[in-house]
Amino acid sequence: MSTIQGKVIAITGASSGIGEATASFLAEKGARLVLGARRGDRLSTVVDGITAKGGTATGVVVDVTRREDLRRLTDTAIERYGRLDVLVSNAGTMAVSPFDELRQDDWDSMVSTHITGLLNGIGAALPVFRRQGSGHFVNVSSTAAYVVKSPQAVYAATKAAVNVISEGLRQESGPDLSVTVISPGFTHTEGVGKGATPEVSAALTQMRDEIAMPPSAIASAIGYAIEQPAGVDVNEIVVRPTAQA
Repeated sequence: MSTIQGKVIAITGASSGIGEATASFLAEKGARLVLGARRGDRLSTVVDGITAKGGTATGVVVDVTRREDLRRLTDTAIERYGRLDVLVSNAGTMAVSPFDELRQDDWDSMVSTHITGLLNGIGAALPVFRRQGSGHFVNVSSTAAYVVKSPQAVYAATKAAVNVISEGLRQESGPDLSVTVISPGFTHTEGVGKGATPEVSAALTQMRDEIAMPPSAIASAIGYAIEQPAGVDVNEIVVRPTAQA
């Protein structure tokens, strides 16, 4: 039996892409899920799909930039299932553009989603994990944190921040908590190029269609980190398509 069986796992950005694939993968392993996303209709579809197959899932409309939304997500886990074992911070945006276009609202969106959103999740889940004496943060970063390519500098900077925050959290967590960073390379999701300038979006979408790996590859990596026995912390997993330079 998988050690995922029976674990209570919350996932942000769960209405599509990596979040949806991870939810489906973990549900098949017997996890009890609390799924958060901004799009309530899409979220309901994901929850209904899981429950129709005999899985256990609850949906909560969540905007990770709002502290109260993350607290509602963790509170729902406690109310429904009595505990929270894992928080997967996956919500993201990739509204990339050249600096000269001065799309500062998009810069702000990436900062607030990837950095503030991550911190909001930590703020909501850490007290729960401390009370329980156990818990696991799984933070989704990107290979962009390691290799900066134009015009992705702001996106890359926010993902590098995810890595730095996660390492600091790991150092402070002590022996009872786990912290994992998952860094996907090009993954075939609807978020690739979404919100980017038309030229950038077209280039990213073409590259995605040519070389991207399925979201299920990242879901499997997340599952691997979660199923480790107590006392074993997989700190970082980088997953790239073989064709990615």
